[in-house]
Amino acid sequence: MIPRETINQILETARIEDVVSEFVTLRKRGSNLIGVCPFHKEKTPSFNVNPARNIFKCFGCGKAGDSVRFIMEHEHYSYPEALRYLAKKYGIKIEEREQTPEELAAQNERERMFNINSFAQEYFSNIMMTSDEGQSVGLAYFHERGFRDAIINRFQLGYCPNSGSAFTDYAMHHGYDKDLLIKVGLTGSYENRLYDRYQGRVIFPIHNLTGKVIGFGGRILTKEKTKAKYVNSPESEIYNKSQTLYGIFFARNEISRLDNCILVEGYADVLSMHQAGIENVVASSGTSLTTEQIRMISRYTKNITMLYDGDAAGIHAALRGTNMILEEGMNVRIVVLPPEDDPDSFVQNNPIEVVTKYLEDNARDFIGFKTNLLLKDAQNDPIKRATVIKDIVETIAVIPDPIYRATYIKECSRTLEMAEQTLTNEVNKILRAKYRKQLGLDPKQDSQLSYQEYQTYQPQQQVEPKDTTPIGFFQEQELVKLLLTHGTETLDIEGKDEDDNDIVYTTPIASLIIDDLKNDGLLFRDSTHKKIFDAFDRGLDTNHIPTAQDFISSEDEDVAVLAANLLSSQYKLDDWQRHRIVVRTEDDVLRKTVFTSILRFKDMVIEDRRATLVKELQSCTDPDEQLILLQKKKKLDDIRTRINRDLGIVITK
Repeated sequence: MIPRETINQILETARIEDVVSEFVTLRKRGSNLIGVCPFHKEKTPSFNVNPARNIFKCFGCGKAGDSVRFIMEHEHYSYPEALRYLAKKYGIKIEEREQTPEELAAQNERERMFNINSFAQEYFSNIMMTSDEGQSVGLAYFHERGFRDAIINRFQLGYCPNSGSAFTDYAMHHGYDKDLLIKVGLTGSYENRLYDRYQGRVIFPIHNLTGKVIGFGGRILTKEKTKAKYVNSPESEIYNKSQTLYGIFFARNEISRLDNCILVEGYADVLSMHQAGIENVVASSGTSLTTEQIRMISRYTKNITMLYDGDAAGIHAALRGTNMILEEGMNVRIVVLPPEDDPDSFVQNNPIEVVTKYLEDNARDFIGFKTNLLLKDAQNDPIKRATVIKDIVETIAVIPDPIYRATYIKECSRTLEMAEQTLTNEVNKILRAKYRKQLGLDPKQDSQLSYQEYQTYQPQQQVEPKDTTPIGFFQEQELVKLLLTHGTETLDIEGKDEDDNDIVYTTPIASLIIDDLKNDGLLFRDSTHKKIFDAFDRGLDTNHIPTAQDFISSEDEDVAVLAANLLSSQYKLDDWQRHRIVVRTEDDVLRKTVFTSILRFKDMVIEDRRATLVKELQSCTDPDEQLILLQKKKKLDDIRTRINRDLGIVITK
C-alpha cells in the first residue's frame, strides 16, 4: 500500500502538461494547451490541458481528470500503478508497507505481466553480456550487424540460451508462475514439458509509450528451415501488435520535435537509423500498417515518411496501407532506396550526411509517387491506363480535407493529361456513394441528393432516444460546480443576532449551500453529486473544507471525472478590456450566482413535488383526501411564487 502522504506528494508534484506531453503533442491556446485526443478518433484537436487547474479534458469524447487519471486511461493502469509510474517519473521514493497474502493474491494480472516481462528482459540482456554463450553467439551477432554497445544497451537487446528451459527454470525459481510465463509467451509447453520459446534466439524487447516491456521479438541465428525466422509474443492484455510500433518510446520526442515520423519495416532498420542519429524512426514490426498505429503517430505529427527497400517488392509495399494514412488526415511522403539497399544496409554503408541528403532529395508525395509508378506499369495500354486513373481517384477520395483533395486533383490532372473536371466528377461520385452508404441508402444508386436531403434524411428504423436525465439534475450539477470552484471562499451575509440586532457575518460558500439545503430537507438525487455534497458536509463538520483538487484526484472514478468535467471549459473569455468593454464574470456576481442557483434547485424540486400532487389529485376520489392534497398544492404554489419572484420569473400557468 502507498502511504497517504506519499500519494499527496505525487499529486502535488505531477504537472499535467508534463505528463500528457509525453503522449500527445500540445500547442498553446490562450492559458491552456490543446492537442489531438489519444482516446478517440479525431482530426480537429478537442483535447484540452489546463495547467492552472492541473487537469485534462476532451470535449469530443468526454474523458477528463488529473495526471493519475490520464495515465490510468492511457496505459490501462490501476490507481496504484499510475501512482507508481508518476513517482518514478518525478523521482519520488515510495516506501510501501508489506502486502498481506490476500493483497498479493489480488494483485492486478496486468502488473504481473509487466513485472515478468521486465524480469525476462533483464535476464536476456544479462545473459548476453556476461555468459560465454551470450557473448560468443548473441553479442557477436549484433556486433557483426554493426550495432555498437550503446544502441544495444539503449534498446535492451538480449539473448536466450539454447538450452531447453534455462530461462523458464530461472524464472520459476524466482517465484514466477508457469501459467503466466506461458500466457505472456515466454514459455511453451509440449507433452507436459516446459521449454523456452526464444531458446537460441537474439531478443528484441518491444516497449510501450511509457517504456515498459510489453512483448518480445526473437530472431533465430541458424538456417533451420523447420523453424520460423522470427518468434513474437502472442496477443495479451498488455500486448496488441496492431496497436504497437517498435521504437515508439525512443522516437516520440524526436518525432514531435521534427514534426515527421519515418516509418520502416524491421527491428534492424530502426536500430541502424537510431544509431546513425536519425531518431524519429519506428517500425510496424512485421505486421501490415493498422489504423491504430497511424493514430498513435498522429499524436506527435501529421507527417509520415515511408522508407522502403529499392527492389520491386519494396516499391509495391510502399503502396499498401497508405490509403489508411490519408484517410486519417495525415500527409504521406515516400522514399525508395537504391535497388541493392534496405534501410539497415543503406545507413550502415553511408555517412550520415549522405543519408540525410538522400532522404531530403528523394522524398515524394504519395499521390505523385503512386501516379508515376502505376503509369509506368501501364505504359501505352489504354485499359491499364483507365484502371490506373480509377485507382488514383479512389485514393484521392479518401482524403478528408477538401482543399487537399482539390490540390491533388489539379496535380493529377496535369500528370494524367485529363480534364480536371472529369477527375472531380469521379471523386464526387465516390463520395456520394460513401455518403449514401452512411445514410443507409443504396450506394450504387448515384442519385443527385442535395446537401439538405443528406442532412435531413433519417433511416425509418432510427428512433429518437428518450431523455432519461433525472429532474433537477442540471440544477444539482450547477450547485456542485459552485462547491468545487468557490466552496472554500467566503461571503458576507446580513442577518440578526439573538437580540434581533442587524449583524454581518462571514460564512464559507460551501456552508451557505450545504446548510441551506439541509435545513429544508433537500438532498441531491444523483449518486455522484451526493458523494461530493456529503464530502463537503463532512468537511464542514471537521473544519476542513475539501478543495477541487481533492475531488479531481479522488480514487472514485465517477467523482474524479465529474470534477474535471465541471472545472473545464471549452471556451475562453476574450480580453475585452483592450476594447474598453467591461464584462462581468461569475466571480464578479458570485453572491447572486450562489443564491440564484440555490433558488433554481429549490424551484425544480418544488415543481417536481407539485407535479406528483397533481397526479394524485387526478386519481383521488375521497373529498377529504382531495382537500388535504389541495392544501399541500397551494402551499407549494405559494413557495414557488415567492422563489420565482426572487428570481424575477413570472409564472403564467
